Amino acid sequence: MELTATNCDRSGVHNLAFQNDGDAVDVTNLKGLGENSQRIKNSENKKTLHSNQGDEYINIESDLQENKCASVDDEQPRLKGLLEKKYDEVCEFCKKHKTRIYYVVYGILITAYLTVVITACSLNFQRSLPLFVITVLAIFFICWDFLIAKYEDRIAALLSPGDRYLKKQWFWLKWVLCAALIITIICWLIFDTTKQGSRQLISFGGLVMYVLLMLIFSKYPTRVAWRPVFSGIGMQFILGLLILRTKVGFDVFTWLGIQIQTFLEYSDTGAKFVFGDKYTDHFFAFKVLPIVVFFSTVMSILYHVGFMQWLIGKVGWIMQVFMGTTPVESLVAAGNIFVGQTESPLLVRPYLPYITKSELHAVMTAGFSTIAGSVLGAYISFGVSSSHLLTASVMSAPASLAASKLFWPETEKPLITLRSGLQMAKSESKNLLEAASQGASTSIGLVANIIVNVIAFLALLSFLDSGLSWVGSLFDYPQLNFENICAYVFMPFSFMMGVDWEDSFIVGGLLGYKTFFNEFLAYERLSKLIHNREKGGSMYINGVKQYMTVRSEVIATYALCGFANFGSLGLVIGGLTSIAPSKKKEIADGAFRAMIAGTAACFMTACVAGMLTVPDLEVPCHILLGNASNFTDFPASSTELVKCCQHLFTSGNHSEEIFPGGNYSLNSWKVCCQILGHPTFHCT
Repeated sequence: MELTATNCDRSGVHNLAFQNDGDAVDVTNLKGLGENSQRIKNSENKKTLHSNQGDEYINIESDLQENKCASVDDEQPRLKGLLEKKYDEVCEFCKKHKTRIYYVVYGILITAYLTVVITACSLNFQRSLPLFVITVLAIFFICWDFLIAKYEDRIAALLSPGDRYLKKQWFWLKWVLCAALIITIICWLIFDTTKQGSRQLISFGGLVMYVLLMLIFSKYPTRVAWRPVFSGIGMQFILGLLILRTKVGFDVFTWLGIQIQTFLEYSDTGAKFVFGDKYTDHFFAFKVLPIVVFFSTVMSILYHVGFMQWLIGKVGWIMQVFMGTTPVESLVAAGNIFVGQTESPLLVRPYLPYITKSELHAVMTAGFSTIAGSVLGAYISFGVSSSHLLTASVMSAPASLAASKLFWPETEKPLITLRSGLQMAKSESKNLLEAASQGASTSIGLVANIIVNVIAFLALLSFLDSGLSWVGSLFDYPQLNFENICAYVFMPFSFMMGVDWEDSFIVGGLLGYKTFFNEFLAYERLSKLIHNREKGGSMYINGVKQYMTVRSEVIATYALCGFANFGSLGLVIGGLTSIAPSKKKEIADGAFRAMIAGTAACFMTACVAGMLTVPDLEVPCHILLGNASNFTDFPASSTELVKCCQHLFTSGNHSEEIFPGGNYSLNSWKVCCQILGHPTFHCT
């Protein structure tokens, strides 16, 4: 092979060509040869290319050098045209006044938006009320962020005298606040029990029981800081009171639930296009799972524009201020309201190697005690109440921190105590389309995980039920199955949440499904019970209860709203270990305790819901009176019972029959006679 070399001259020619000329290689022009044969071999390897059957190859590096030399020679000074000069002037002007141009554009857009809002409100204010409320909230938070960013030091200096006074008087002030809180709770329980019945007391007793159990089995019972515990339970109670007992809060969350249901129905368009008009024939695969894909896509877009980081930051800041928790655990708990247990730690990924064991336990507990927004849509599609699912997601965030700090108190000094907030991870997408595509692609793993788990667990459950039935048949009890065993184990826990005694067996079985398998199976079973109640019919068939009361359904909805199960245990260990490898031992040691704490947090949320919910408004009178006949603790002043009894006697006075037809039973008449003491022929 013959080597010919030409250097770069004024004409810009520089090329190395390798000509195949037999087996001999001419290397006489190579510099530095002759010392030894090894150096000759190395030089040959560097300067020659493999040839294939006599074909001629070109050295790419030399071609690049040739192009470089040619481009240098091509660069000649030239005069710019008038249009190019004007273009450069415009670019220079835009760079110089970039900030002002942004302000002008934003001002025009904001003015146009406010004009649209004002016009819509003037045409029909009732119809435009949601838009008006959203606009007011947006203006408030924008102004808040602006003031905090620009005048944070001045605001802190203005409030510093009050802060110093509180710290100085805190020793006796905290006891006054505790006493006032206890007195308020006692008075509220007395009046509420008088009006609603004593079942709320069972829920309150269950809440106290769970707190005591977690204190007894706490990692460090004597080191518990009670501020996060009581603050978390207090935030739960306040949120529940606003949402479940006030008309405004109930209407707002009901409206949000309806809007979410409407929003999720847009996923039907894609499912119908891919799977055909009869996609609902395979409800779970073609109706439920596309919702997970759609919701994941939307969440990815919201992350890209920065809305989710902003919202999570605000919620985390509120919990940090009221509960006294650290920034990391507060942000993760807030993030778990919207995203999953493996996604929320990514928000604070740079800080995870430096958190304490208690903070790590709080991060895992927050994941176990909440559900992701993507699967929230799937549960809503089952027929579970969207407003109660939303309420449970919000209430479980402070409950997770309260349970975590009670079950694993802080014994170390946290290293991360940034007052200005943490820098949360940003989206890696370049634009909205890429963000949407990444969100859809990310959901593939989640959908596949749901599919394989449901198939595997249902098959395993069927096998277990078959084996247990065979064992039970040996003792003349062929009805033995996994649900019955779980029902007996979890029945006391469900009853202490406030579930009716005859429904506690069913709810116990649901809790067993959720703990040992996953919440998907539990909510699917709960949806069947809800549909049975809505269809009506006999409550018992062959001694088996076909549906529950609305109160029991509501409490079960809150108790099941979490990822605390053995399947998620491995998911959390694997996910967090990949994010923070240095914490592998601490993650493995604390994961099981975190799962128990997450389960207790869900139970505490259910207890608060049991104290505050008033589902009798949703129950038909014949069902309400039928349930009342099974209890002896219904007060005579129960408003709904009195109304139902008055309606029953009114309908009876217009009937020639002693016992009017319909769904009312003899026991219903007896209950009404006891409550009203009605001296009519119906009671005699």
